[in-house]
Amino acid sequence: MSKKLRGFNWIQAVLSMLVMPLGFILWGLAAAPGIYLLFEVGEATASWEQWERAIAFGATLGIGALIWCIADLLMLGILGMIMRPNLEDAKAPTESWLTIRWAFLSLFHRLALPSLKWMVPSFVGTIYYRMMGCKIGKGAQLNSPHINDCFMVEIGERTVIGGDAAINGHLFEKDGIHLAKIRIGAKAVVGAGAQINPGCVIGDGAVVASKAVLPKFTEVPAGEVWGGIPAKCIRRADGSKPE
Repeated sequence: MSKKLRGFNWIQAVLSMLVMPLGFILWGLAAAPGIYLLFEVGEATASWEQWERAIAFGATLGIGALIWCIADLLMLGILGMIMRPNLEDAKAPTESWLTIRWAFLSLFHRLALPSLKWMVPSFVGTIYYRMMGCKIGKGAQLNSPHINDCFMVEIGERTVIGGDAAINGHLFEKDGIHLAKIRIGAKAVVGAGAQINPGCVIGDGAVVASKAVLPKFTEVPAGEVWGGIPAKCIRRADGSKPE
């Protein structure tokens, strides 16, 4: 376990003052291609009727918003590739360099959320998640923008992650931050609004029902269906119900 970082509060305060403007600058840079396109359309339509220009500008703003989403995710994905740690499981005091590094990655993901909500499910969203460190099998469908701590998440082939499902590879406890891998097998389903906590293993073909909460380090055997808060087995792989 890492040692407590001296002067953590000062370091946190300074980095916060530096990083907050950076986030808004990144959003602004992502908007630059769309703004340039708007300028070009403005010049090209200078002689048009007002109503014609209004239609042209409206369509351009829409395309600009799409370009902003894509540029935002790509820029933040590149930063994620640079910053993400290569970890299996780890823990450290709350006042540690690991917490600071995790906070940077979490900030990048929060900056990506407005774009990601429009880009899932799509290959653009999947590319972003892979850039942030998530291992994703072929044919997986990721319908949620809330796959957090991507560098701690593995998703198998043809698995479906339902809308607004939350997958968290971290938690804070009395002794500090804990990071633990989440492994989801092939052809599994995580229902809409479900919550998967650190260290969980979901077997091939298993189902976690909508809005279920899977406590930390829970193992769901292959083919089983789990539901509830906290989630428990409601149907075994052979189709029988637990006693």
